[in-house]
Amino acid sequence: MSSRFRAPSLPPFEVSLIAVSEAVCKQKKFIALITAAVGLMAVVYAFIETPEYQVSSVLRSAPINELDALNRSEIYALSPGDALIRVGAALESYETKLGFFRENQKLFKEFERPGRTLEQSFEEFNRNSISLSLPDSKKAGILSSFIRIEMNYPKGVDGVTILNGFVIYSIATERRHIAADLNVIVRNRLNELNGKLKAARSKYENDKEAKIVSLRESNNLRRAQLRDELKALRTQLKTVRVDRIAQLNEAIGIAKSLGIRKPSTPNSLGEADRVGTPTSMRTEVNNQQIPLYFMGSEALEAERSVLQQRKSDDFTAKRIGEIAKQLQLLENNREVEILNSRQNEDVFLAGVQSLRAEALRLQGLDTDMSLLKLVTIDKHALESIDPIKPNRKLIIIFGLLVGLGLGVAITVLRSILSQQRAAVPVSLINNSMI
Repeated sequence: MSSRFRAPSLPPFEVSLIAVSEAVCKQKKFIALITAAVGLMAVVYAFIETPEYQVSSVLRSAPINELDALNRSEIYALSPGDALIRVGAALESYETKLGFFRENQKLFKEFERPGRTLEQSFEEFNRNSISLSLPDSKKAGILSSFIRIEMNYPKGVDGVTILNGFVIYSIATERRHIAADLNVIVRNRLNELNGKLKAARSKYENDKEAKIVSLRESNNLRRAQLRDELKALRTQLKTVRVDRIAQLNEAIGIAKSLGIRKPSTPNSLGEADRVGTPTSMRTEVNNQQIPLYFMGSEALEAERSVLQQRKSDDFTAKRIGEIAKQLQLLENNREVEILNSRQNEDVFLAGVQSLRAEALRLQGLDTDMSLLKLVTIDKHALESIDPIKPNRKLIIIFGLLVGLGLGVAITVLRSILSQQRAAVPVSLINNSMI
């Protein structure tokens, strides 16, 4: 079964701008009513919305003389520009903000909500409250470099105290960090210097021990050499004495066989055989050594007797006395005794004067970090008179414009719908109903 129903085709429809304009003019009261209603809602919103204020503080680089005490320590260098950047980093640090929030919870009562932890309450404050503009790192050395920190806060919050307190807290925090870094560097340098001094002391002790051993070894060697020389010299002297006795024995035998009892000469021995010869005095010049037996048997026997009774030949050699003297001197090594008797051996360490001077300088380093001025607070936060949010004038004007536009739009739409209904023939309406 096929349906014979067909939707009637409507004739083309054109909107009459004149009719629309006439409708807008006739509906002035309606448009004004809509405008007034929306504007009233905007006024209510503008005065109900919690006002939000803004405070700001400006930090600039500190004068270079404020950092002179720190830089003159020669272990920590910090320029005014670097100090400004470090403070800016502290102001931007989440940890610094959270630390200030924990220490000053009374100032943040407005941010606390039931069922929230301390960190969650801090997140609401930290999300959009504080903004920071840091200087360009390439222009940090310019005198005009600065840090501007701004804080938005709702009515009922002491924003001025919070911002000024936060700036001071951040500067103090960074000052403590620098002091901690300085202490660590000084401690590490002192440990390094003490290590070098300990190494120098160990080297000195090793050198001293080696020197003592060397001196004692040298003494022992010299003493052994002198004793060997003394023994050899005594053996030599004994051999000389034995040889002398043997010579005397031989000469005594010859002298007895010749009947020479007293010292004599070869001429006197020849003249003894001449009888009746007138007494005369002769002088004999002879460059030949006279044989020992001419000394006569009595003199030779006397010398032999003495040599046989001799118990020591040491007095006959001067060298023996010298050896005895040297052995006596070697009994005690005074240099070793002095080395062992040293009380303060650190004064004998070589090449450590500069290390000691540096250690004393570091130990006497007294930089008062509490007086260290990292930045200059060029502008403190001041109480704001007018809120930045909401902008009541702008909201009211915007509400009136929206109301006006809404009223005109409704009027125009109603006018167009009226024109469309008027343009449709009645017969088409009836047929469409059948």
